Amino acid sequence: MNIIVTGRHLEITPALRDYAEKKIKRFDRYISNISEAIVTLSVEKYRHKVEVLLKANGVLIQAEGITGEVYSSIDEVVEKLERQIKKYKEKLVSHRKSEGKAGTTETEAATTAEVDRIIKNKRFELKPMNPDEAAMQMDLLDKNFFVFTNDNSGDINVIYRRRDGNFGLIEPVK
Repeated sequence: MNIIVTGRHLEITPALRDYAEKKIKRFDRYISNISEAIVTLSVEKYRHKVEVLLKANGVLIQAEGITGEVYSSIDEVVEKLERQIKKYKEKLVSHRKSEGKAGTTETEAATTAEVDRIIKNKRFELKPMNPDEAAMQMDLLDKNFFVFTNDNSGDINVIYRRRDGNFGLIEPVK
């Protein structure tokens, strides 16, 4: 596993780097094929923030921890990642059990809102997956929506969390 430790407004000491790497290496026990871990340590006023992004099998698992001390922030983010990885592994097992069953998805038209300006531009690789995998990936990233390429149709789809807690799927009309 390749571990990248970077700092924003903070000098990364060897002790801090070793502590972060030691904590992140523990995840090899849970998921053996983690290709890369990006750890970003930052300081904003009196808050120490740690963000970790794990890449395994094309799946991204992300968590952040904010406390008053950098070492406790690392511990907090490790606890969050452990919970997310356990959740991910449970979903993999349950997904394998129900592989033969077809799931139903609800298709809804999205309303467009007028945008004043674009404040952030993000580019990422779209991995072909089915809507169930996309929902799992969205949960792991702790986001309200996820853009993906549907492996059945080859079209770009968006899955999102509805207010009632269920998922919605946006597909293009051909």
